[in-house]
Amino acid sequence: MPGFRFHPTEEELIEFYLRRKVEGRRFHVDLITFVDLYRYDPWELPAMAAVGEKEWFFYVPRDRKYRNGDRPNRVTASGYWKATGSDRAIRSGEGSVLIGLKKTLVFYTGKAPKGVRSCWIMNEYRLPPPEPDRTQAKTEISLCRIYKRATAHNHRHPPATVSHHATPSSSATVAVENPIPNHSLEALSTEEEYPLHASPLSAMDELNGMISFLNQPRLLPLQYPLPPPWNPID
Repeated sequence: MPGFRFHPTEEELIEFYLRRKVEGRRFHVDLITFVDLYRYDPWELPAMAAVGEKEWFFYVPRDRKYRNGDRPNRVTASGYWKATGSDRAIRSGEGSVLIGLKKTLVFYTGKAPKGVRSCWIMNEYRLPPPEPDRTQAKTEISLCRIYKRATAHNHRHPPATVSHHATPSSSATVAVENPIPNHSLEALSTEEEYPLHASPLSAMDELNGMISFLNQPRLLPLQYPLPPPWNPID
């Protein structure tokens, strides 16, 4: 329908949709699909929903993990749904009447207990336990809302100006932000004259000392005895 958006409140999900479904009452328009949710992985479910862009709703039969137990089976082909805490009570607008229970689950890929947490979240809504004077439906049904949690990854790496790479000969190669001239690098590359040790601090000290030494003016030493002057006649 043009302009239609399906954004029900939690009270509407429980009181109108879930309760009517459990009681067997029909809807004029089926907006929520009945799916055995745990037979599929969460990324397969959006294609099965009747409506929804960022969240999808399903009626789900409550499958028991053990025949005589109350623990549900939430294992899929690629992982499992894990509850994040205890059930939360959902009450009517006045806040006095308990109308349902809500459980939040997260999907993990792999096998328990070493699964990897994913961004898929599920809210499971159930009706409260029946009162002693009321009969319970033979097939227990829950209403589940599936959506993806928004995640942001920030990769921030400070620029490194000096790096030290250890070599098998216990020497270090030093990379400086402002390199020295090529002729000085040729002199520094002679390991016998200027060895660089594995310690980063000593390597930098030796490099700074060699740069200072190369930048100082030099005087050629005098030779004794001085050679006799050249005579063009001879």
